[in-house]
Amino acid sequence: MDFPCSNTLWCGAMALLFIIIVLSTKRSMIHRGNPSQLPPLVNGIAFLALLPNLLKRGLHDVVNDLYVKHGSVFMAGLFGPNVTFLIGPEVTAHFFQGLESEISHGKMFVFAVHMFGNAIGLGRDIATQNEQRRFNSEALKMSRMRSHVSPMLDEVESYFDKWGKEGIVDLKCEFEQLLMLIASRCLLGKEVRENMFGEVQTLFHELGSGMNITSLMFPQLPIPSNRRRDRARIRLTQILSEVIESRKISGRVEEDTLQKLIDSKYKDGSSTTVEEVAGMAMAMLFVGKHSSSITSTWTGARLLSHPKFLKAAIEEQIQIAKKYKDGLDNNAFMEMETLHNCIKEVLRMHPPMGVLVRKAHKKFTVQTKEGKKYEIPQGQIVATPTVVSNHIPYIYKDPLVYDPDRFGPERQEDKVGGKFSYTSFSGGRHVCTGEAFAYLQIKVIWSHLLRNFEFELISPFPKTDWSKFLAEPKGNLFVRYKRTGFPQ
Repeated sequence: MDFPCSNTLWCGAMALLFIIIVLSTKRSMIHRGNPSQLPPLVNGIAFLALLPNLLKRGLHDVVNDLYVKHGSVFMAGLFGPNVTFLIGPEVTAHFFQGLESEISHGKMFVFAVHMFGNAIGLGRDIATQNEQRRFNSEALKMSRMRSHVSPMLDEVESYFDKWGKEGIVDLKCEFEQLLMLIASRCLLGKEVRENMFGEVQTLFHELGSGMNITSLMFPQLPIPSNRRRDRARIRLTQILSEVIESRKISGRVEEDTLQKLIDSKYKDGSSTTVEEVAGMAMAMLFVGKHSSSITSTWTGARLLSHPKFLKAAIEEQIQIAKKYKDGLDNNAFMEMETLHNCIKEVLRMHPPMGVLVRKAHKKFTVQTKEGKKYEIPQGQIVATPTVVSNHIPYIYKDPLVYDPDRFGPERQEDKVGGKFSYTSFSGGRHVCTGEAFAYLQIKVIWSHLLRNFEFELISPFPKTDWSKFLAEPKGNLFVRYKRTGFPQ
């Protein structure tokens, strides 16, 4: 699991950082190393030549062009150490599974300390970081999803009850609001959701001020966005600390993720501190809300543009509603395989994190599908672009086509392709433990919408906005809706 609980946040940042670094590079030649030693090296001017494509076609096409030309392993000559790109399951095993002493984030994401405090993540030693990852994992593990279904359903039903019989809405805006409600209820607790939601929502927006390029590169610079970020972190920590202290003093125990973090214990028997719980909860909500909102929006855009799969998803809802006449529970959502695959295909085509990044602390060797061996030197920045790896044609048939059936029992292209063929939630030691939570909340939302509304996509199918911190649909996603008489 990437710090603090998902790859999404940090890898999106590195995708943008790569662009800034590339545009500043002044070297101009392309060198090819010995195929049995160092990977091919692509220098700065070669990247600059791709700038028009970067601006016009996006990150995926630019990196894919380099992949087609240089193969699954190549180096980019940027500032400082070269960046080595690894594309495909054959060359990424060590990237995902290597020990922290061999390959890790290092100090690349120190800006996170300024967002969530120094009580978690890179503000602590490696041993403590690993234990905090365990706390995150246990708090969001599959067996705990049952406790989230009821509050998620309450939030979703209450939200969409406010819609009229018909109308026009921007799904992108609607999902941003709804996912904040769900995340605050399930992750921060009902005290925050019921009594302080407005202030907390505003504070998280201000906390996001720290995600601009200047703040990422210079997190201590005394600029307005960093000041807003710091004020928001301090106030959010205060709010959550008061909730945590209140629960401890009263002995009140709730069924939410905040409580699970409060009850977590280190291997030496010591409990998590108030500051640690507050930091972990803030990080969980910040990461999870943004990525799930983006994926929910892309799911709408894809389903409403593909009548075949929309019809299949609706038919599945009809059958499940008949089976669970007394109301949907966790088992019902687990049975929504068609909807699950529709979302999974969205994440394959539109992963919120475009690039995953590590630093090699020791040299290692990779072998390509063609049998070529390359040595990755110690000190290298190593990146695997999910946005390209998820579109490899020898793994995914017609990779540019939206086809959820590729994950069905007859094809299972990601499993046939082997381990690390599908890395939208990263993999190995840093796999995102929020995967089950993410799927559940998106299923709850779209299950309700498919059972209660008919939709027509008004906006053109959106392009990807690569200028954003997390790659999201560009512009609005307007749809016309109409309530139906679908049985509940």
